[in-house]
Amino acid sequence: MIYTVTLNPAVDYVVQLPAFTAKTVNRTAGEQLFFGGKGINVSLILAQLEIQSTALGFCAGFTGKAIADGIEKKGVKTDFAEVKDGFSRINVKIKSSGGETEINGQGPTIDSEALERFYATLDNIANGDIVVLAGSVPKSLPQDIYENIIKYIISRCDNVKFVVDACGDLLLKTLCCKPLLIKPNNHELGEIFGVRLKTAQDVIPYAKKLKEAGAENVLVSMAGDGSLLIDSFGKAYFCKACKGNVKNSVGAGDSMLAGFLAGLSDGSKNALLMGTASGGATAFSDDLAVKKDILFLYEKLRADESTVTEMI
Repeated sequence: MIYTVTLNPAVDYVVQLPAFTAKTVNRTAGEQLFFGGKGINVSLILAQLEIQSTALGFCAGFTGKAIADGIEKKGVKTDFAEVKDGFSRINVKIKSSGGETEINGQGPTIDSEALERFYATLDNIANGDIVVLAGSVPKSLPQDIYENIIKYIISRCDNVKFVVDACGDLLLKTLCCKPLLIKPNNHELGEIFGVRLKTAQDVIPYAKKLKEAGAENVLVSMAGDGSLLIDSFGKAYFCKACKGNVKNSVGAGDSMLAGFLAGLSDGSKNALLMGTASGGATAFSDDLAVKKDILFLYEKLRADESTVTEMI
């Protein structure tokens, strides 16, 4: 079983406007609601690829119930810890001719009782399972919470694999636990080491540093410039990005992570192809990708022998 952890899930309220004008009434031309958060996005893509997962984390109030009900309808099991006060955050995304404006909510304060309930949900995790820890952490939780979660699970099970998609110290503190996969993008990787990384060749030495620090696989996404993988054997592979009309960047990295996990049983190169196809399919969609679009791009990538190259 794959478990995904989203500590601060959200309802994304997306509105389209012909133009946005401050200090006056604006009327929408279209509206959409999405239920997300990085770990939840991973679960939703896994469901498209017919891989079962359970979404863990916190939910609060009417929005928390909407999130749980919404993703269960899409084939994702949930076991959220309820927060008694407040409500799960709402992110407002305004799209207009002048560009995109985002107003992101904070989410509820996680009290000690809710945290205890969350840790109780981790007791269902068993040997052979994979746990995905993805996204930011609410201010009311300690910034080493991912490390604490991993150590709690390890204290109970000695054969659980971990995947971490986070920034800065939140990611670095987990490397001592030897995660199966970490997935920074090139900008996040550069921030860790105080450098600017543009090309795959730039990325390689710093990705290898994170592998040496404990990560089994390091997957670095570079948006339209492709992605780089340092695999469990220390080999470096570069994969070209999919070609298409980019409509949406939200969830593309999460989709890549889910696709990588879905393809990993057939080797690291196949995982890289499936991850790239999944990320591309989401980028070319208005919402997260659907199975047919992922498989279409996967077959296109696989048919081109120049898509993936081993780098020195």
